Parts: sequence; structure tokens; C-alpha cells
Amino acid sequence: MPHTPDDGPGAAEAAPHVSIVLPCYNEQDHVVKEVERICAAMDASDHTYELLAIDDASTDDTLARLREVEPLFDHLHVVAFPHNGGAGTVRRIGTQRARGEIVVWTDADMTYPNERIPEFVDLLAAQPHIDQVVGARAQEAGSHRFLRVPAKWLIRKVAERLTNTRIPDLNSGLRAFRREVSLPYLRLLPPGFSCVTTITLAFLSNQHPVQYVPIDYAKRSGTSKFHFVRDAYRYILQVLRMVMYFNPLKVLMPIALWLLGIGAAKFVFDQVRTPLYIPNNTIMLLTSGLIVGALALLADLIVRSRDGA
Repeated sequence: MPHTPDDGPGAAEAAPHVSIVLPCYNEQDHVVKEVERICAAMDASDHTYELLAIDDASTDDTLARLREVEPLFDHLHVVAFPHNGGAGTVRRIGTQRARGEIVVWTDADMTYPNERIPEFVDLLAAQPHIDQVVGARAQEAGSHRFLRVPAKWLIRKVAERLTNTRIPDLNSGLRAFRREVSLPYLRLLPPGFSCVTTITLAFLSNQHPVQYVPIDYAKRSGTSKFHFVRDAYRYILQVLRMVMYFNPLKVLMPIALWLLGIGAAKFVFDQVRTPLYIPNNTIMLLTSGLIVGALALLADLIVRSRDGA
């Protein structure tokens, strides 16, 4: 429901406590309902807020619907992109423009329980040592479900292994975090869906505590923008990229040790079978292991030098 302000004339210029970034792309049939749901929940809370509804160059009437209702909601600010930049670009620019101490990311497709946004903000307020609260979905929904579930499970397990952290939901779109903590990592966000994976791994890799809250995940309204093969490939690359960025030894050193171990075992076998003869493939294994190990140490040195600069 629209909110009627009862604050003084200077209240509109005061920085809100919470900034909600809502990417909108071809959501004309339900975007107004989503705005109403978010504003109703926040109006019922004790938090001051702004809702940044960012239209990512929609090809339907999403922007027109947002412009139509913008005057009805005091805390709604509509931003229009001239060309499509992707969900990651929207979230990055929205976070940079945000004025609140707490930034909330969510989607406009009616899948996430956005009425629980105040609960996420309350958790951050009550726990100063927590830097991010993520909604962990109880089930997977959407298109290609039977392919997405095992693929995302595998990617999540790789991320858990590389970060030494249990991650109930690696790519949930509903989360609240401290804006100041996120600013150094915004430049790392890719333009697509894997931006949520990136911000999770960035926080975990730098020892910023992340709390997970179980949530329900509804069937989306409208058409999914998720492309299984392309986006799953990007998820895998982004997980490896982020761990390489923060802790390259986790990725490269196991490979180097395996190559050296196999090469050493084969060298012993070769000497037992044919003394004083070293086959080319044995030399390649040992050399490859040494090269990858050297790259791992060099990458780790670069990371430590960067962090200490």
C-alpha cells in the first residue's frame, strides 16, 4: 500500500538506514505488486529506507509501470538504464548509489519472501559481528530444475572446499549486507547472475562473517532469464576466479602436488623397469608440477603484496 509520510520537511534529505536494490527487467505484470510488498513490509518496520527500482532497459512496459506508481511511494526511486547491463551491473551501480548503511539485494519476480527484508536488517543490527545475512532457499525452483540442482550442488561443494566454509546457498538473490564492507568488492562483480556468488565468496574469503537464514522460494512470475549451460559455466568460472583472487594456493597447489606425486611415482617405476632411462612423459609430469607450483607461489606472493599495499 502507498505510504503517507508524517515526517518533517527535512526528513526526505536524511540518509536512510536501508537501501533496497531491485533489478527490474521485463517484469511488467508483477513489478508493482513487488514494490507494494516491499514498501508495506518496510513501512511496518522501524527502519528508514529507500527502494531503488532499476529498470535494466526492459523491452516491455516495466519502466512505464514503475514511473506510473513512483509518485505514490515516498521511498521509491526509479532509475532507468539506457541499455541492458545485466543483473550484476544493476546491483553494483545500485549499491554504489545507495545511501543506506545496510544494502539489500533481491529480485522482482515474486520468488523471494521480500516481506522478510526487515528481519534480515534486524539480524544485522542485533549482531555487529555479522556482515552479511543470506536467505538460504529450502528448495530449487524454476526451469531446468533436474539439471540445475546437481550442477549447483557440485559448484557449491567446490566453493565450500575452496573456502573451508559451509555454504547452504551459494547464489541466493536475497541478502542484506553492510555497504561499507562491500565497497572494495563491487569492482569484482560480473555483469550476470553470478554476481551474488561473487559477493558471497568475497565476504567469506576475507573472513567477513555470513549468516544464513532459511527461506521459502516460490515459483517465479514471468519468464526466467536463466540459461542453464551458459550461466552454469559462468558460475564455475566465477568460483574459481574468486578463490584464485583471494587464495590461489587453494586452486593451484593441489594440482602441482598431484603432478609431482604422479611424476615421482612414475620415475621410480621407470627406474625399476628400465634403469637410467627417463621417458618424456615422466619429465613432462615433473616439469608441469614444478611450473604449476611456481605459479601458485608467485600468485600467492602477488595476493599478499596487494593486500598489504
